[in-house]
Amino acid sequence: MIINGVTIDATFAEAFPMKATRAIITAHNEKWALIAAQAMTGFATSVIACGCEAGIDRILDASETPDGRPGVAVMIFAMGGKGLAKQLETRAGQCVLTSPTSALFAGIDSDIKIPLGKNLRYFGDGFQIAKVINGKRYWRIPVMDGEFLTEATTGQVSAIGGGNFLVLAQSQEQALTACEAAIEEMNKVAGVIMPFPGGVVRSGSKVGSKYTTLNASTNDAFCPTLKGMTKTELSPEIESVMEIVIDGLTKEDIDKAMRVGIQAVCDLGSANGIKRISAGNYGGKLGPFHFHLQEIMA
Repeated sequence: MIINGVTIDATFAEAFPMKATRAIITAHNEKWALIAAQAMTGFATSVIACGCEAGIDRILDASETPDGRPGVAVMIFAMGGKGLAKQLETRAGQCVLTSPTSALFAGIDSDIKIPLGKNLRYFGDGFQIAKVINGKRYWRIPVMDGEFLTEATTGQVSAIGGGNFLVLAQSQEQALTACEAAIEEMNKVAGVIMPFPGGVVRSGSKVGSKYTTLNASTNDAFCPTLKGMTKTELSPEIESVMEIVIDGLTKEDIDKAMRVGIQAVCDLGSANGIKRISAGNYGGKLGPFHFHLQEIMA
Protein backbone atom coordinates (compact mmCIF):
# COMPACT_ATOMS: atom_id res chain seq x y z
CA MET A 1 0.00 0.00 0.00
CA ILE A 2 1.33 3.43 -0.98
CA ILE A 3 -0.37 6.72 -0.05
CA ASN A 4 1.05 9.90 -1.59
CA GLY A 5 4.37 8.16 -2.09
CA VAL A 6 4.51 6.84 1.50
CA THR A 7 4.70 3.06 1.89
CA ILE A 8 2.35 1.58 4.50
CA ASP A 9 4.00 -1.59 5.79
CA ALA A 10 2.02 -4.82 5.90
CA THR A 11 2.37 -5.07 9.66
CA PHE A 12 0.43 -4.38 12.82
CA ALA A 13 0.68 -2.55 16.12
CA GLU A 14 0.32 -4.82 19.10
CA ALA A 15 -1.62 -3.56 22.12
CA PHE A 16 -2.69 -4.97 25.47
CA PRO A 17 -5.52 -4.69 28.01
CA MET A 18 -5.37 -1.89 30.58
CA LYS A 19 -7.66 -0.28 33.14
CA ALA A 20 -8.53 3.39 32.74
CA THR A 21 -10.32 6.25 34.39
CA ARG A 22 -11.26 9.79 33.45
CA ALA A 23 -11.52 12.87 35.66
CA ILE A 24 -12.56 16.47 35.12
CA ILE A 25 -10.56 19.31 36.63
CA THR A 26 -12.11 22.76 36.79
CA ALA A 27 -10.68 26.05 37.95
CA HIS A 28 -11.20 29.82 38.00
CA ASN A 29 -10.05 29.96 34.36
CA GLU A 30 -8.68 27.69 31.63
CA LYS A 31 -5.09 28.61 32.48
CA TRP A 32 -5.31 27.17 35.98
CA ALA A 33 -7.37 24.17 34.93
CA LEU A 34 -4.61 23.33 32.43
CA ILE A 35 -1.87 23.85 35.02
CA ALA A 36 -3.52 21.35 37.37
CA ALA A 37 -4.16 18.89 34.51
CA GLN A 38 -0.57 19.09 33.26
CA ALA A 39 0.75 18.51 36.77
CA MET A 40 -1.60 15.57 37.33
CA THR A 41 -0.58 13.88 34.08
CA GLY A 42 3.15 14.53 34.43
CA PHE A 43 5.73 11.70 34.58
CA ALA A 44 3.21 9.30 33.07
CA THR A 45 4.60 8.34 29.69
CA SER A 46 4.98 4.59 30.16
CA VAL A 47 3.98 1.91 32.65
CA ILE A 48 7.51 0.53 32.24
CA ALA A 49 8.72 2.97 34.91
CA CYS A 50 6.04 5.58 35.60
CA GLY A 51 3.34 3.39 37.12
CA CYS A 52 0.71 4.71 34.74
CA GLU A 53 0.20 6.42 31.40
CA ALA A 54 -1.78 9.66 31.48
CA GLY A 55 -2.67 12.62 29.37
CA ILE A 56 -5.16 15.35 28.60
CA ASP A 57 -8.26 14.11 26.82
CA ARG A 58 -9.58 17.55 25.91
CA ILE A 59 -10.29 21.08 27.11
CA LEU A 60 -13.88 21.60 28.23
CA ASP A 61 -16.07 24.64 27.89
CA ALA A 62 -17.79 25.89 31.04
CA SER A 63 -21.09 24.54 29.69
CA GLU A 64 -19.61 21.00 29.77
CA THR A 65 -18.41 20.92 33.38
CA PRO A 66 -20.29 20.03 36.58
CA ASP A 67 -19.69 23.41 38.24
CA GLY A 68 -19.99 25.64 35.18
CA ARG A 69 -16.33 26.68 35.14
CA PRO A 70 -13.61 26.11 32.52
CA GLY A 71 -12.24 22.59 32.72
CA VAL A 72 -9.90 19.93 31.41
CA ALA A 73 -10.64 16.21 31.10
CA VAL A 74 -7.72 13.90 31.87
CA MET A 75 -7.34 10.15 31.47
CA ILE A 76 -5.12 7.71 33.36
CA PHE A 77 -4.28 4.18 32.23
CA ALA A 78 -2.64 1.41 34.30
CA MET A 79 -2.09 -2.33 34.03
CA GLY A 80 -4.52 -3.13 36.84
CA GLY A 81 -7.24 -1.63 38.96
CA LYS A 82 -5.20 -1.48 42.15
CA GLY A 83 -2.37 0.43 40.50
CA LEU A 84 -4.82 2.74 38.74
CA ALA A 85 -6.57 3.64 41.99
CA LYS A 86 -3.25 4.38 43.70
CA GLN A 87 -1.98 6.58 40.88
CA LEU A 88 -5.26 8.49 40.64
CA GLU A 89 -5.43 9.20 44.35
CA THR A 90 -1.77 10.22 44.65
CA ARG A 91 -1.92 12.52 41.64
CA ALA A 92 -5.23 14.06 42.72
CA GLY A 93 -3.86 14.83 46.16
CA GLN A 94 -0.47 16.14 45.11
CA CYS A 95 -1.43 17.96 41.91
CA VAL A 96 -5.08 19.02 41.99
CA LEU A 97 -5.79 19.57 45.68
CA THR A 98 -2.69 21.79 45.75
CA SER A 99 -3.55 23.82 42.64
CA PRO A 100 -5.25 27.21 43.21
CA THR A 101 -9.04 27.41 42.64
CA SER A 102 -9.26 23.77 41.47
CA ALA A 103 -12.15 21.33 41.80
CA LEU A 104 -12.23 17.67 40.79
CA PHE A 105 -15.08 15.57 39.40
CA ALA A 106 -15.72 12.12 37.95
CA GLY A 107 -15.25 12.03 34.19
CA ILE A 108 -16.59 8.59 33.35
CA ASP A 109 -19.40 6.38 34.62
CA SER A 110 -18.98 2.72 35.45
CA ASP A 111 -20.28 0.06 37.81
CA ILE A 112 -16.74 -0.15 39.21
CA LYS A 113 -15.96 2.89 41.36
CA ILE A 114 -12.51 3.97 42.56
CA PRO A 115 -11.64 6.74 45.03
CA LEU A 116 -11.23 10.22 43.61
CA GLY A 117 -11.63 12.52 46.61
CA LYS A 118 -12.98 9.90 48.99
CA ASN A 119 -9.77 9.69 50.99
CA LEU A 120 -8.50 13.20 50.25
CA ARG A 121 -11.19 14.40 52.64
CA TYR A 122 -8.98 13.48 55.58
CA PHE A 123 -6.73 16.41 54.66
CA GLY A 124 -9.57 18.53 56.05
CA ASP A 125 -8.58 17.35 59.54
CA GLY A 126 -12.18 16.90 60.63
CA PHE A 127 -13.44 20.18 59.16
CA GLN A 128 -14.47 18.56 55.84
CA ILE A 129 -18.16 18.42 54.92
CA ALA A 130 -19.96 15.80 52.82
CA LYS A 131 -22.73 16.71 50.38
CA VAL A 132 -24.92 14.33 48.37
CA ILE A 133 -26.39 15.89 45.22
CA ASN A 134 -28.46 13.83 42.77
CA GLY A 135 -27.15 10.64 44.36
CA LYS A 136 -23.48 11.65 44.04
CA ARG A 137 -21.31 12.28 47.07
CA TYR A 138 -19.01 15.31 47.17
CA TRP A 139 -16.53 16.54 49.75
CA ARG A 140 -15.83 20.16 50.66
CA ILE A 141 -12.33 20.42 52.09
CA PRO A 142 -11.21 23.72 53.63
CA VAL A 143 -8.00 25.09 52.12
CA MET A 144 -6.25 28.43 52.36
CA ASP A 145 -7.78 29.96 49.22
CA GLY A 146 -11.31 28.88 50.19
CA GLU A 147 -12.35 25.25 49.74
CA PHE A 148 -11.53 22.31 47.52
CA LEU A 149 -14.61 20.60 46.11
CA THR A 150 -14.17 17.02 44.95
CA GLU A 151 -16.45 14.19 43.94
CA ALA A 152 -15.89 11.10 46.09
CA THR A 153 -15.41 8.54 43.31
CA THR A 154 -15.06 8.11 39.57
CA GLY A 155 -15.44 5.12 37.26
CA GLN A 156 -12.95 2.46 36.26
CA VAL A 157 -13.28 0.89 32.81
CA SER A 158 -11.46 -1.66 30.68
CA ALA A 159 -9.24 -0.03 28.07
CA ILE A 160 -6.40 -0.66 25.62
CA GLY A 161 -2.80 0.52 25.69
CA GLY A 162 0.00 0.36 23.17
CA GLY A 163 -1.53 1.22 19.84
CA ASN A 164 1.27 2.76 17.79
CA PHE A 165 2.80 3.61 14.48
CA LEU A 166 6.31 4.54 13.33
CA VAL A 167 7.21 7.40 11.02
CA LEU A 168 10.30 6.71 8.90
CA ALA A 169 11.86 9.78 7.31
CA GLN A 170 15.01 11.01 5.62
CA SER A 171 15.82 13.46 8.41
CA GLN A 172 15.05 14.17 12.05
CA GLU A 173 13.35 17.46 11.18
CA GLN A 174 11.10 15.78 8.63
CA ALA A 175 10.09 13.01 11.05
CA LEU A 176 9.28 15.52 13.78
CA THR A 177 7.26 17.75 11.46
CA ALA A 178 5.23 14.73 10.36
CA CYS A 179 4.60 13.62 13.93
CA GLU A 180 3.52 17.12 14.93
CA ALA A 181 0.98 17.11 12.10
CA ALA A 182 -0.28 13.70 13.19
CA ILE A 183 -0.66 14.69 16.85
CA GLU A 184 -2.59 17.83 15.91
CA GLU A 185 -5.21 15.68 14.17
CA MET A 186 -5.17 12.87 16.74
CA ASN A 187 -5.83 15.32 19.57
CA LYS A 188 -9.24 15.91 17.98
CA VAL A 189 -10.25 12.29 18.59
CA ALA A 190 -12.15 11.66 21.83
CA GLY A 191 -11.27 8.76 24.10
CA VAL A 192 -7.54 8.57 23.38
CA ILE A 193 -4.32 9.96 24.75
CA MET A 194 -0.79 9.98 23.36
CA PRO A 195 1.14 9.79 26.64
CA PHE A 196 4.71 10.54 25.56
CA PRO A 197 6.15 14.09 25.53
CA GLY A 198 4.18 16.06 22.97
CA GLY A 199 2.68 12.73 21.94
CA VAL A 200 5.94 11.52 20.35
CA VAL A 201 8.60 9.04 21.49
CA ARG A 202 12.03 8.83 19.89
CA SER A 203 13.29 6.00 22.14
CA GLY A 204 11.09 3.18 20.93
CA SER A 205 11.79 -0.06 22.78
CA LYS A 206 11.81 -3.79 22.31
CA VAL A 207 11.08 -6.41 24.95
CA GLY A 208 14.19 -7.62 26.78
CA SER A 209 17.85 -6.63 26.90
CA LYS A 210 21.34 -8.08 27.03
CA TYR A 211 21.33 -6.71 30.57
CA THR A 212 19.22 -9.04 32.70
CA THR A 213 18.08 -6.24 35.01
CA LEU A 214 16.22 -4.51 32.15
CA ASN A 215 12.90 -5.68 30.73
CA ALA A 216 13.05 -3.28 27.77
CA SER A 217 15.80 -1.75 25.65
CA THR A 218 16.34 0.30 22.51
CA ASN A 219 14.61 -0.94 19.35
CA ASP A 220 17.89 -1.43 17.51
CA ALA A 221 16.21 -2.64 14.31
CA PHE A 222 14.83 0.91 13.85
CA CYS A 223 17.90 2.87 15.04
CA PRO A 224 19.50 4.62 12.02
CA THR A 225 22.98 4.73 13.57
CA LEU A 226 22.99 0.93 13.94
CA LYS A 227 22.16 0.02 10.35
CA GLY A 228 25.54 -1.58 9.84
CA MET A 229 25.70 -3.31 13.22
CA THR A 230 22.35 -5.06 13.67
CA LYS A 231 19.54 -6.73 11.75
CA THR A 232 18.03 -3.48 10.56
CA GLU A 233 14.53 -2.69 9.32
CA LEU A 234 15.76 0.49 7.66
CA SER A 235 16.75 1.21 4.08
CA PRO A 236 19.81 3.42 3.46
CA GLU A 237 17.91 6.71 3.03
CA ILE A 238 16.12 6.49 6.41
CA GLU A 239 17.95 8.65 8.94
CA SER A 240 15.23 9.22 11.58
CA VAL A 241 12.37 7.20 13.07
CA MET A 242 9.80 8.47 15.56
CA GLU A 243 6.89 6.66 17.17
CA ILE A 244 3.44 7.71 18.29
CA VAL A 245 1.85 5.55 21.01
CA ILE A 246 -1.90 5.62 21.64
CA ASP A 247 -3.95 4.51 24.65
CA GLY A 248 -7.71 4.41 24.17
CA LEU A 249 -10.95 3.53 25.87
CA THR A 250 -11.96 1.28 22.95
CA LYS A 251 -10.41 -0.39 19.92
CA GLU A 252 -12.52 1.84 17.70
CA ASP A 253 -11.09 4.97 19.35
CA ILE A 254 -7.54 3.81 18.66
CA ASP A 255 -8.44 2.79 15.09
CA LYS A 256 -9.74 6.30 14.42
CA ALA A 257 -6.76 8.03 16.02
CA MET A 258 -4.29 5.92 14.04
CA ARG A 259 -6.21 6.54 10.83
CA VAL A 260 -6.25 10.34 11.09
CA GLY A 261 -2.66 10.42 12.36
CA ILE A 262 -1.27 8.28 9.56
CA GLN A 263 -3.28 10.23 7.00
CA ALA A 264 -1.82 13.50 8.28
CA VAL A 265 1.68 12.07 7.84
CA CYS A 266 0.87 10.79 4.35
CA ASP A 267 -0.56 14.17 3.38
CA LEU A 268 2.98 15.54 3.73
CA GLY A 269 4.13 12.72 1.48
CA SER A 270 7.41 11.48 0.13
CA ALA A 271 8.16 14.93 -1.28
CA ASN A 272 8.71 16.01 2.33
CA GLY A 273 11.01 13.12 3.14
CA ILE A 274 8.43 10.72 4.61
CA LYS A 275 9.16 7.29 3.21
CA ARG A 276 7.33 4.65 5.29
CA ILE A 277 4.82 4.04 8.03
CA SER A 278 5.43 0.96 10.15
CA ALA A 279 4.45 -0.26 13.62
CA GLY A 280 5.87 -1.98 16.67
CA ASN A 281 4.88 -5.52 17.54
CA TYR A 282 6.35 -8.55 19.20
CA GLY A 283 5.03 -11.26 16.93
CA GLY A 284 1.61 -11.14 18.54
CA LYS A 285 2.92 -12.48 21.86
CA LEU A 286 2.58 -9.32 23.98
CA GLY A 287 -1.05 -8.37 23.61
CA PRO A 288 -4.32 -9.61 22.09
CA PHE A 289 -5.19 -6.37 20.26
CA HIS A 290 -3.68 -6.09 16.79
CA PHE A 291 -4.04 -2.91 14.72
CA HIS A 292 -3.19 -3.78 11.11
CA LEU A 293 -2.00 -0.65 9.33
CA GLN A 294 -3.23 -1.50 5.84
CA GLU A 295 -6.67 -2.49 7.14
CA ILE A 296 -6.97 0.78 9.07
CA MET A 297 -5.97 2.82 6.02
CA ALA A 298 -7.99 0.80 3.46
